[in-house]
Amino acid sequence: MYKKVSTDMNFVEREKQVEKFWEDNQIFEKSMKVREGNPSYVFYDGPPTANGKPHIGHVETRVIKDMIPRYRTMKGYQVPRKAGWDTHGLPVELEVEKKLGLDGKDQIEKYGVEPFIEQCKESVWKYEGMWEDFSHTVGFWADMKNPYVTYHNDYIESEWWALKEIWKKGLLYEGHKIVPYCPRCGTPLSSHEVAQGYKDVKERSAVVRFKVKGEDAYILAWTTTPWTLPSNVALCVNPDEDYVKVTSKGYTYYMAAALVDTVLGEGAEVLEHYQGKAQGSFRPRSCSTPGVSGRWLVSSGAGLCGRGSRPACVPAAAGVDRVFCSCVPPFSLACSVSKVLVHR
Repeated sequence: MYKKVSTDMNFVEREKQVEKFWEDNQIFEKSMKVREGNPSYVFYDGPPTANGKPHIGHVETRVIKDMIPRYRTMKGYQVPRKAGWDTHGLPVELEVEKKLGLDGKDQIEKYGVEPFIEQCKESVWKYEGMWEDFSHTVGFWADMKNPYVTYHNDYIESEWWALKEIWKKGLLYEGHKIVPYCPRCGTPLSSHEVAQGYKDVKERSAVVRFKVKGEDAYILAWTTTPWTLPSNVALCVNPDEDYVKVTSKGYTYYMAAALVDTVLGEGAEVLEHYQGKAQGSFRPRSCSTPGVSGRWLVSSGAGLCGRGSRPACVPAAAGVDRVFCSCVPPFSLACSVSKVLVHR
């Protein structure tokens, strides 16, 4: 009556036996059939792209995606699980570019957009079988025989229909967002696409001396993009940082206190201390009012040699007389200076 429990727990073999039992007895299909007529719980798989191989990271997402539909099925819902294939996106195009020996948009257009698209459609199915085997192995239940495919016209038309309905309900709006951009590909990048090629690199930087008007001293500013310096109109400091006036090797500088040793090395003598906040020689002024006069006002441009770029001000000796500020988003040149007495 009872089978002997083996002490040899061959998990791989046991999993294969369970998988075969599910397949031979159509357990997945029966789990949906016996709940026909019950309330629906709709599940659409967030589809992978089948021109890349599945890896260990996909196991976690597949398992989590499988848990919720199983739970809802056990609660009595009818849960049709629609598998899908993502057939759009930059990774697909890059893969085809490598295959054809192309490099960039111009070469794609010379090759021909239509034949390039056909190559992309062919490429997306490269590892379809591997993905299906992988999904079965981890016990992921989904309708692989009738998937939705994002390049099929019925899917594309349904997307446009959904957008139209959302628009009719007044739920769409036009906005502006700063996103990563790939100049080689000529397209913005999604966070997923950025993550595929993101890496930390060491970059050369430059420390630039800005002569102070009316004083034998310089402001040190740090940048990794020295080619933008000709367009800078002012210097900015971080209101939360401490700054100092120092002498080193016969020169006098204004710079961030924390970086004196790093930038100037040993032998630098601190003469005065400043703060980026509204104290002493630093007086921040809101950049919400255009054309406010004041010897202390400055906004974004090259960062004073420190670790921040939030607009505040520079010492009085810098001689900034007036700044017209348009208050566009940070990290852009927001201001036009009518009379800047700082010069290189």
